[in-house]
Amino acid sequence: MEENSSLFSMSIDPVTREHLSETAKWARFLAIVGLISLLLLVALGIYSAVMLNQYESEYGYRRRGLGSMLGIGTAITYFIVFLIYIFPIVFMLRFANKMQQALNGNDQEALNGSFQNLKVCFRYIGIVTIIFLVIMALGLFLGIVGSLT
Repeated sequence: MEENSSLFSMSIDPVTREHLSETAKWARFLAIVGLISLLLLVALGIYSAVMLNQYESEYGYRRRGLGSMLGIGTAITYFIVFLIYIFPIVFMLRFANKMQQALNGNDQEALNGSFQNLKVCFRYIGIVTIIFLVIMALGLFLGIVGSLT
């Protein structure tokens, strides 16, 4: 019983403080790079959609509208990727900001909020990973079944 109660009286010593500070700095760096990458991804999606539409108008296809359909499909795909990855990046940035706030001001509420954002970030990434693994397993299964018939 004594071991459980000591868990709640933990403190942050100088070594842990330095580790958390460095972790927050790297999390902020990764979040900013992630946001810039996502903005570039959106720009690439818009550029690809415009170029596919322009290619159709300049060179034409046998079927009219194929280039615009490809352009819209490309833009939607890039937008879905943007939506999937924006949330963990935002929570990582919130973690970094609240951790620095907690360490600079010895603020327990900010520390709790920081770890809550980190928890949500990891939970979200875990759920997305499970979804992708299920989709890949389903695709593998359907590929094997399709090759047998």
